Amino acid sequence: MRKHTGRIAVLCLLAICLGFNSKAISAEQGCAGGKHQLLAKTYNSGFKLAHDTYNGMGVGSDGKIYYVLCTQPHDVAAQMCSFDPATQEIKRIGDLTEACGEKEMKAVAQGKSHCNFVEYKGKLYFSTHTGFYAIIDDMEKMAPPPPGWKPYQGGHFLAYDMATGKFEDFGMPLPGEAILTMNMDNQRGRLYGLTWPTAHFVTYDVATKKMKDLGPTALDGENGKGARYRTICRSLAVNPDDGSVYFTTGDGAIFHYSYAREKLETVNGENMKKDYFGLYDPTFSGHMGYNWRMVTWYPSEKMFYGVHGNSGYLFRFDPSVPRIEVLDRLTSLPSQRSGMYDQFSYGYLGFTLGPDKRTLYYLTGGPIYVDGKRVTGKDITGKGEAKGLENLHLITYDIPTRTYRDHGAIFYADGQRPLYVNSIAVGLDGTVYTLARITENGHTRTDLISIANPFKK
Repeated sequence: MRKHTGRIAVLCLLAICLGFNSKAISAEQGCAGGKHQLLAKTYNSGFKLAHDTYNGMGVGSDGKIYYVLCTQPHDVAAQMCSFDPATQEIKRIGDLTEACGEKEMKAVAQGKSHCNFVEYKGKLYFSTHTGFYAIIDDMEKMAPPPPGWKPYQGGHFLAYDMATGKFEDFGMPLPGEAILTMNMDNQRGRLYGLTWPTAHFVTYDVATKKMKDLGPTALDGENGKGARYRTICRSLAVNPDDGSVYFTTGDGAIFHYSYAREKLETVNGENMKKDYFGLYDPTFSGHMGYNWRMVTWYPSEKMFYGVHGNSGYLFRFDPSVPRIEVLDRLTSLPSQRSGMYDQFSYGYLGFTLGPDKRTLYYLTGGPIYVDGKRVTGKDITGKGEAKGLENLHLITYDIPTRTYRDHGAIFYADGQRPLYVNSIAVGLDGTVYTLARITENGHTRTDLISIANPFKK
């Protein structure tokens, strides 16, 4: 089915570019999603087994783009790489299983990093996750190890020293549990995480080397069944001014962690359950429910800006009140015109504040039309995945002026479109980087791609 829709996609683009059958596909709503198209440059990191990556990116103070290429096999670990925009050089930095000290254990590999890098005192901090799953009841579960192999040991907090090229392992917050969500207070040197599949909130203090588990936060998390199931939040919001941390639940509650009191409690008087976001059954696994998808701190207003997955609405969260204000729909123009939810069932993770500290960047989907009809996929899915093929669009939003702009659909030079995009990093020169599926010589891998600064003519 994927090969079939892929052929339709390429033929669709060629039809527009070559002027064939102009009535079959609307140029306004079709392959380009408007009059503008963006060309993505592809790179080859030399890792054929690289699979879909969620977050796993960052820009270092050295100007390099750091990223993790994830894997699915039980015996192949995710690989951390760097790209130097000045020299165009890609460097394979390290194997995540080896960085965790598990290379000779014959244990299920550290197949993912599900978080973005955070820099602190010359080091990039991040965490690890499993990529070896079993699909049970249409949900991703921790897979049992093959004969002769040990089970997945658990996610680690790690740091990479950009000057020495060495990794530092801070250990596992919760043995046997991956770290699904992670962020860092790089003013106070405190790491935070949500584990998978049971959603424990964990902390690690770099100075004191103390690890703490504050317990489960979402019933039985993604290990639950029926009424005990809850999708886990993918974005921890850190307030650098007071060290507070915020995250959500599928029911719409907002949790607040007080750095001063080291206490976790529910925010009173505000939540994420907004009519504009839609109606959700939090016990169903095919969406994020009322969780926010991604959140970033905006220092000029001392507020968080975030996007709700699935509906694609941009909101602002003022923790001092507390208050959530729904601002604009951040999805692509073709999505807005068609009234559709984005096809990726959880929504998109490619959302960040740019280097100018005022522009939000968002990589999201747009519908495809063939013979005047929108190409659709599954109506429902029980796991986080693309329900159908979409065009990838780059959206920017200037916060001070509230200026939204859809820069157009993104394609490769050969007419293919980037697929399964759930990460973003904006270079110091405004170039946009992400990780996407690339098919070359009949083989598909996930790898680095770049889109030139959309504001540079």
